[in-house]
Amino acid sequence: MSDNGILRIIARFLIPLILLVGLYIQFHGEYSPGGGFQAGVVFAVGWILYVLIWGLERGLKVISLKAMYVLSAAGVLLYAGTGLLGVLLGGKYLEFYPLLESPHAAQQAGIIVVEFGVGLTVATVAMLIFTLFARRRSEWIAALEQDDPEQRP
Repeated sequence: MSDNGILRIIARFLIPLILLVGLYIQFHGEYSPGGGFQAGVVFAVGWILYVLIWGLERGLKVISLKAMYVLSAAGVLLYAGTGLLGVLLGGKYLEFYPLLESPHAAQQAGIIVVEFGVGLTVATVAMLIFTLFARRRSEWIAALEQDDPEQRP
């Protein structure tokens, strides 16, 4: 946790901008470079910056560890379910044309849903990896402070 007031003020302005850029990348990725993976990484960076400034425990109050696990699975299920829905409606896996009447609208809707699933999964998995490393680091620091040779890394 940072006690630097300047960092906290800058982060209060920067984090919403990071999340806004993530939304832009997520929903503009269909028409230009970008999409779910890049947007997921940008969202995770916004949360990681929040954690670096205000601490892991406060960050886990914003998005809990359980919510991260559920959202990462939900993203994968959204991706796979969209693909399977096309199969159930008579098409091939990840073929979006059977989803709607208009082939163009079906393609756009399918890509948006699939990319949202990818973004959700990437964001939450990146946050989980960061959380697990941050917790491990705090365990190492606690062991060093106790000066217990058996608990040292």
